Amino acid sequence: MNERISNEKLRGKIMTADEAAALIPNGAQIGFGGFTGSGYPKELPQALANRIKAAHERGEEFTVNAFTGASTAPELDGALAGVDGMHYRMPYQSDPTLRKKINDGTTLYTDIHLSHSAQLVAEGFMGKLDFAVVEAVRITEDGNIVPTSSVGNNKTYLDMAEKIIIEVNSWQSPDLEGMHDIWNGYLTPPNRPIIPINNVGDRIGDTFLTIDSDKVVAVIETADRDRNSPFKPIDDDSRAIAGYLLDFYANEVKHGRLPKNLLPLQSGVGNIPNAVLDGLLHSDLENLTSYTEVIQDGMVDLIDAGKLAVASATAFSLSPDYAHNMNENAKNYRKSIVLRPQEISNHPEVIRRLGVLSCNGMIEADIYGNVNSTHVMGTRMMNGIGGSGDFTRNAYISAFVSPSTAKDGAISAIVPMVSHVDHTEHDVMVIITEQGIADLRGLAPRLRAQKIIDNCVHPDFRAQLQEYFDHSLVTSKAKHTPHDLRHSYDWHLNFIENGTMKLSHYR
Repeated sequence: MNERISNEKLRGKIMTADEAAALIPNGAQIGFGGFTGSGYPKELPQALANRIKAAHERGEEFTVNAFTGASTAPELDGALAGVDGMHYRMPYQSDPTLRKKINDGTTLYTDIHLSHSAQLVAEGFMGKLDFAVVEAVRITEDGNIVPTSSVGNNKTYLDMAEKIIIEVNSWQSPDLEGMHDIWNGYLTPPNRPIIPINNVGDRIGDTFLTIDSDKVVAVIETADRDRNSPFKPIDDDSRAIAGYLLDFYANEVKHGRLPKNLLPLQSGVGNIPNAVLDGLLHSDLENLTSYTEVIQDGMVDLIDAGKLAVASATAFSLSPDYAHNMNENAKNYRKSIVLRPQEISNHPEVIRRLGVLSCNGMIEADIYGNVNSTHVMGTRMMNGIGGSGDFTRNAYISAFVSPSTAKDGAISAIVPMVSHVDHTEHDVMVIITEQGIADLRGLAPRLRAQKIIDNCVHPDFRAQLQEYFDHSLVTSKAKHTPHDLRHSYDWHLNFIENGTMKLSHYR
């Protein structure tokens, strides 16, 4: 596989994952590549986990602080968390083992807007970065790195780290080269220039990551797949939610508030976004664009159908079949896909300028439109805010979507007051469940509340929520945003105590 390592100097740094892991000491701060299960290092983290486990068995302390782009995979987050090897983690995760360690207090976790995370490292707020560990398609003759299926925070980690470890992965297609756009003009204040992106497909940088080859201490040859999980079949609730959103966009076009090909689309990952993309595939819309975080299966279908002209993101999030297709046909997709650093893919300035239409999932929303994306029952971390805040606050139109109930109907997604706030009512324009859609733009709080209750709440909870709102209108001295603070969390408390949000009576 040495043909993928063209630089003679770095070819001399080839070693095993175990040998490379031996270079990392207790307490090291490591910037790992990877974003949504794509383009993460796969063998060094497992070798490091084995080393940490052996140290713990000898009674020695050994943990590391792990920074990434976003979520990774069991080979990284799961492996290190499983041996209690992760003292600190940022900015986003979705691994069940790591989630357990975060919630039981073993691992400290900082949930950070994805567009902010590289800046915090670059400006020194997170302390010294000891290692950057990234994956590459190949190393060029000049010693530069061609990224694989994600870019994430790789540029910043490579720039800031004292030492670099590179995994060169032969499973990743060499034809990915040319798909990336790495802009080197993103500096720290007061020297930060305008990002020169005026159209979704604009390319403003290099197709490779420039590194200081003197910092490279190890190169590992791998041939491991990304964590490509199949998507669940689209269910009736997801189709209903997607239908409401697409009808809403059609109405905006009808009234001249959106162009016929919409504006650049952004969506989170999951069943509902997949249903939206499927709906777009079967619509009469053409020449669509997407400025988002991840390229999903549905976007590839839209490209294949000639409906999506260009998609800009920072990573792939593909099922196994679609990942295989991308590897086989990456050369054909290079004209339609741009992969950027996440501080560019998620940058507020660009999102606002392009007029992105955002659509993200939520755990719960309250009657005034505040949204909780991260904490179950207010305290238990699920995954993190990810890029939803980057897009929501700066979108032309921001939407949040969710089934109206969870846990077999025991939990309502619409509650009197959210148990944790990630997105305030000021940023949330549209809320959609399978019950209907609430367009909240321009509405005063009491009008927002009634629209959400009428349109979005499951029938099993609608009367109960109406009773709370009506009672608040009477008991609250201030009528702008009425709440009964003595009972605003009764639903959550009842679930914790009795396993359901359904109340036998209001008071």
